[in-house]
Amino acid sequence: MCIEIVIDTNVIIASLKSKRGASYKLLNLINSKKFNINVSVPLIYEYEQVIADKIPKLSKNDITDYIDAICKLSNRHNIYYLWRPQLKDPKDEMVLELAIKSKSKYIITYNKIDFKNAKKFGVHVLDAREFLKKIGELK
Repeated sequence: MCIEIVIDTNVIIASLKSKRGASYKLLNLINSKKFNINVSVPLIYEYEQVIADKIPKLSKNDITDYIDAICKLSNRHNIYYLWRPQLKDPKDEMVLELAIKSKSKYIITYNKIDFKNAKKFGVHVLDAREFLKKIGELK
């Protein structure tokens, strides 16, 4: 059985900025069957918008191709915003709600402090390196 996860936007951006980090390695393992990524329409829109803002060297077509690949390899969920407010940052609510809806065990993010209430829903918060260690991809 694969581990269910939700990847926060900051991990996506980190993976596109450097091919040497844990985020890049994590995204390259999407099709490995070690974990399943879960997405929602609002999260995909956020990925797309933030990539366009933070990675200006990527063309609109490159961004569309990247997002399409993520969507193709992910489980898609509808979110109904039933859990709010749980977190300090309203933008992070959709990530937590997706994790709850998808029964994800982990949220992968570099803003772990923003998700301190996730644990009460049984969701653990790790950064990319910690998650890769957990699944045996890093020592």
